[in-house]
Amino acid sequence: MKYLLPLLFLSITTFAQDKAEKRLLRKADKIHARAYTVDTHADAPINMLEMEGFDVGQKHNYAEDGTQIDFPRMKEGGMDAMFFAVYLGQGKRTPEANVEAKEKALKIFTKIHEAVKNNADKVSLVTTAKEGFAAHKQGKLGVFIGMENGWPVGTDLNNLKIYYDLGLRYITLAHSFNNDLSDSSGDPNGAEHGGLSKLGEACVAEMNRLGIMVDVSHLSDSAFYDVMRVSKVPVIASHSSCRALCDVKRNMTDDMIKLLASKGGVIHINFVADFLKKPSAEVAVSIKTIRMQVQKADATPEDKKRLNAELRQVKYKYPEDMPTVKDVVNHIDHVVKLVGVDHVGIGMDMDGGSDVIGIEDVSKIKNVTIELLRRGYSVKDIRKIWGENTMRVLAESEKFAKK
Repeated sequence: MKYLLPLLFLSITTFAQDKAEKRLLRKADKIHARAYTVDTHADAPINMLEMEGFDVGQKHNYAEDGTQIDFPRMKEGGMDAMFFAVYLGQGKRTPEANVEAKEKALKIFTKIHEAVKNNADKVSLVTTAKEGFAAHKQGKLGVFIGMENGWPVGTDLNNLKIYYDLGLRYITLAHSFNNDLSDSSGDPNGAEHGGLSKLGEACVAEMNRLGIMVDVSHLSDSAFYDVMRVSKVPVIASHSSCRALCDVKRNMTDDMIKLLASKGGVIHINFVADFLKKPSAEVAVSIKTIRMQVQKADATPEDKKRLNAELRQVKYKYPEDMPTVKDVVNHIDHVVKLVGVDHVGIGMDMDGGSDVIGIEDVSKIKNVTIELLRRGYSVKDIRKIWGENTMRVLAESEKFAKK
């Protein structure tokens, strides 16, 4: 009898836990059925352009090909809209190279438009908060467009209107290296402009005029503060996390988050492993070395595929260095405690480095919602985190541009 009682208690406890988990899942399903969920940074176009035979309209398997985004998996996960990134790794800054960067960017725009057209029965290209909500009501997925790295702008700000007309609604001013607009947080040579260049300041003003959101992810700290000084409308960090929890330059300090929030902006938590949870020194060096090779402008699709496979192997070789859903929500918690729930969103960086246990691809995003529910977040708060905060900033950018 003395052995049966512990077993009985364990059985009852397990049953209660399973029942509680099922209840949370049902609640998460209901939330995703009604809420408008938006992810602000998706690198699906990389696979669309560079991966032979990849069709974003067909369901793929992360375990087989390492891809994280396609339209069927978005639908399965309850992800209503994503900002597909027009991404280019920084190359040479010559007139000829700038022309080539523009040509490459236009090809990415074309590929995104083609993907939407080929799936028009279930996907819409959306450019405003109103269009996004309307597509959701129609049961369609939404594709917004962002640009990661302002290199394709070059030194000609007239390019901004060209990209805007193609659907562009935010620009990450720099990526891992400095460019003509801004200093990057990742450039090994350090600052070049001391923040934004004069051209960068003019670029921010023109983006405000057009209704293109300014994205401060990847920027140096000085460039961030310059943006906050120059921009007349709230800005976003499309895929950044909290430096207080993971001390890397790509993340934002508490002071930066407070200033961003004080001006109405939103920080979107990034799901890249080493921006959520600082890895051991050995793993950090390996990851940085591989990532710098991936981001080289002359890296071929074959190089990137090989290097990304190496990156996954490094991470999974050291499971204790891998973040979980709890680490993601720890960063959300930190922002909420610091500045309130109106200033945090989600920018997972899937197909561009996102690597969280429990959210291997876009079909698993409800695990974030379940963890938020576990921690006592209300349905109203979860709706804000998953998209309403982002749409508010986009709507404010639209409103300013119409003046």
